[in-house]
Amino acid sequence: MPLEAPETKIVDKSRVACDGGEGALGHPRVWLQIPEDTGWVECPYCDCKYVLRDAAVSSQDT
Repeated sequence: MPLEAPETKIVDKSRVACDGGEGALGHPRVWLQIPEDTGWVECPYCDCKYVLRDAAVSSQDT
C-alpha cells in the first residue's frame, strides 16, 4: 500500500507554526524556522513541508 505524500505549503515568512491542522487529532504546536540555504523545512510530527515563496519561485525558474 503506497503512502500519501506529505502536504506542502508555500509560506511568506521563515518562521511558521504547525499543529497538524486537524484540531484535536493534530499534534502539539511547534514553531519551525526555515533555513535560508534550503528554503524549506519539514515538521517533525506530520512531515508537512513548508517552502518559502521566494525559494519556490526560484526553483521553478531553473
